[in-house]
Amino acid sequence: MSSSEPHNPSPQPSPYFKRHIFFCLNERNNGEASCSQHRAQDAFDHCKRAVRAAGLNGAGGVRVNKAGCLDRCAGGPVAVVYPEGVWYTYVDVADVDEIVQSHLRDGRVVSRLELDPSVGR
Repeated sequence: MSSSEPHNPSPQPSPYFKRHIFFCLNERNNGEASCSQHRAQDAFDHCKRAVRAAGLNGAGGVRVNKAGCLDRCAGGPVAVVYPEGVWYTYVDVADVDEIVQSHLRDGRVVSRLELDPSVGR
């Protein structure tokens, strides 16, 4: 290819998973707030079951992952969905179901559950 020819990069391959959701399951033993104190493991387990029941799991679909501290403890419990980078806080499995149906399945962010960007540790 000469320097005068336009460079057409190869198309990006499709990602193996369309979306990932990471649940913070961190547990602090020093008395500091942590997501594990808010039944984060139960929410993670429920999300895995809901994603599987909806047929969203597997290649080209959704992957539900455990995470250690995501450093947003003040908003806990928290989860984050990629590739969009949307941070959520949730209260119960009904909130998790809404995230699964609206965001993970349909691609619509659940605004009422979004974690305020200013919330950190």
